[in-house]
Amino acid sequence: MIEQDTFSPSGDLVGQGPSPQPAPKPWRWFAAGLFVGLLACVVTLVFARPLRARLFSGWTRTSVLAEARERSDLSKEIAQLKRQISQVSKRLEQKIPEEPYIVIDTSGNRIYVRRGKATLREAICSTGSYINLKTRDGMEWIFFTPRGQFRVLAKKVAPVWVKPDWAFVEEGLPIPPKHAPERYEYGVLGEYALAFGNGYLIHGTLYKRLMGMPVTHGCVRVGDEDLEYIYKTVPLGAKIYIY
Repeated sequence: MIEQDTFSPSGDLVGQGPSPQPAPKPWRWFAAGLFVGLLACVVTLVFARPLRARLFSGWTRTSVLAEARERSDLSKEIAQLKRQISQVSKRLEQKIPEEPYIVIDTSGNRIYVRRGKATLREAICSTGSYINLKTRDGMEWIFFTPRGQFRVLAKKVAPVWVKPDWAFVEEGLPIPPKHAPERYEYGVLGEYALAFGNGYLIHGTLYKRLMGMPVTHGCVRVGDEDLEYIYKTVPLGAKIYIY
């Protein structure tokens, strides 16, 4: 680089210094950045799919294997449950009586006579109303049909109803002594009755229009023809299932 000397008006030598260099132009930096960006895009396009394949291939294989193991475990559990159900079903079949027995559905007010798995007869009936009767001196009755397994303990022809205390309370009458004549009523239970404990009976009714409704004080009311069939078909000691 050549330095030029100049003189001041007083005649002194003044050094001008080095000549200025041109500043880099901005468009060069822009071009360089654009080139780098394009290069990065090309690299991404070329190598993106292989990179994804390498990154996720291991995860995919692991997921598939885990899912396969879960399906296998689930299949084993299902097979085990099926075996258990089959075993329980066989045990239950062994408990089904071979002689006629009675099944009573208190929710649907239906009564069934069955032998083994076969249904010999199905009929409507009436079961407990679940009405709660209370007195001022603290006496209380809830009129429900008991649920569970019972047996036919007695079979009666032309049964007589011995009115319990609640029958007099319900009518607003004084409670008579235990063996008072007014406790005995004839012809209100139908032609037959089957007792299954604690005063509960399967019997007939005078109120046939209410059949199929939960209106009783706990006994099971049945129509005349169905009652006769039950009485003649179900033996003493037969099982009664109420649910």
